[in-house]
Amino acid sequence: MKHPKPHLFPLLSFYQKPLFSNPIFLMARTQIRTIPSDPPQNDNSNDDDALLCSNPQQNQEEQSPSQGDDTPSSIGSPGRYLSGESRVERAWAHWAKLGRPKLIVAPMVDNSELPFRMLCRKFGAEAAYTPMLHSRIFTENEKYRNEEFTTCKEDRPLFVQFCANDPDVLLEAARRVEPYCDYVDINLGCPQRIARRGYYGAFLMDNLPLVKSLVEKLALNLNVPVSCKIRVFPNLQDTIKYAKMLEDAGCSLLAVHGRTRDEKDGKKFRADWNAIKAVKNALRIPVLANGNIRHMEDVQNCLEETGADGVLSAESVLENPALFAGFQTADWVGDNEKDNIAGKLDQAELLVEYLKLCERYPVPWRMIRSHVHKMLGDWFRIQPRVREDLNSQSRLTFEFLYNLVDQLRELGVRIPLYQKDASAARSSAEDVAS
Repeated sequence: MKHPKPHLFPLLSFYQKPLFSNPIFLMARTQIRTIPSDPPQNDNSNDDDALLCSNPQQNQEEQSPSQGDDTPSSIGSPGRYLSGESRVERAWAHWAKLGRPKLIVAPMVDNSELPFRMLCRKFGAEAAYTPMLHSRIFTENEKYRNEEFTTCKEDRPLFVQFCANDPDVLLEAARRVEPYCDYVDINLGCPQRIARRGYYGAFLMDNLPLVKSLVEKLALNLNVPVSCKIRVFPNLQDTIKYAKMLEDAGCSLLAVHGRTRDEKDGKKFRADWNAIKAVKNALRIPVLANGNIRHMEDVQNCLEETGADGVLSAESVLENPALFAGFQTADWVGDNEKDNIAGKLDQAELLVEYLKLCERYPVPWRMIRSHVHKMLGDWFRIQPRVREDLNSQSRLTFEFLYNLVDQLRELGVRIPLYQKDASAARSSAEDVAS
């Protein structure tokens, strides 16, 4: 297929032809590219751990567009510090313009990429975050930009999330994506060891002046709103003070993960919805809840208990991208099995939908491989030989993956997703939307 000459930020209409006929096509062209203004400075970027852990401040002292056809001026001129009341009004006006989305795909490193976001949107998600992007690498490395950030015009509302510890670098990265998203989001919640080593995410909770400077830098200089995603402190009052500081610094929307930095295991530690409720009651901007969202009943319960303006789901939506359409895995049917019916949808069908989207919106194979394992994990436990065959492939092709699904079906493996019933699922989604 002959591609048109590349130019800045091309659209997707010509990426329709299946790509699996070329097994060495490891990474497809980007749908919307970030501006390739600088030459690649470190194209040997396979050493992700070293790149992501780079901490330029480790020897320094602690520092004390909108959607649719709207123009950036509809949000506010950069560099003009609005009064607190004006900022709050603008925050709500923007959220309302986006349709007040309640069902949102959370940011997940290597897992909330464009084709997966589009799959979740097809099955009920109303907004989505990109994977976390490293702001410094994003500004320096064209290859990283082109592979890690792709989007399309249907991919809205969209939060583009960065980790950062330098306000100027963060602003440079944010300016590259602001025409193509609805929020630039700052990751203040990653609790992993790599974030500790890189000095970003939840480990900036120890340096609140730096956090404030990151938010202020974007709020004063971008044409799109700034959002933040945080974890809670062990002490509730510290959490509330933290949230208020972010609001005062110019944050227009706050997502709160109801676990502390040390509570990494979501299965072991329940998210604290009471802490999210306290933050919601203390702030005047929209607040989203993250944690314990496994199916639509959790969505409804969380919205009722916290008063949040929407919910985020991460791990559960990876396993079941149709979660927001009212489907749930057998794990969550439990004692209510008699009230649930096996739906016509299963994870293999979702995987096929995902693979088709990957052909249209290509991404690195490592992301595709991860989703295959997430969606077919229970299937592989029944037929481990199929999983071993997958793991033995050093280079994947779409043809191999489609055949893998066919092989599982021929072996008689099918684990359905469940619904209460078709009308109940629709009613549940409508109740949440209203």
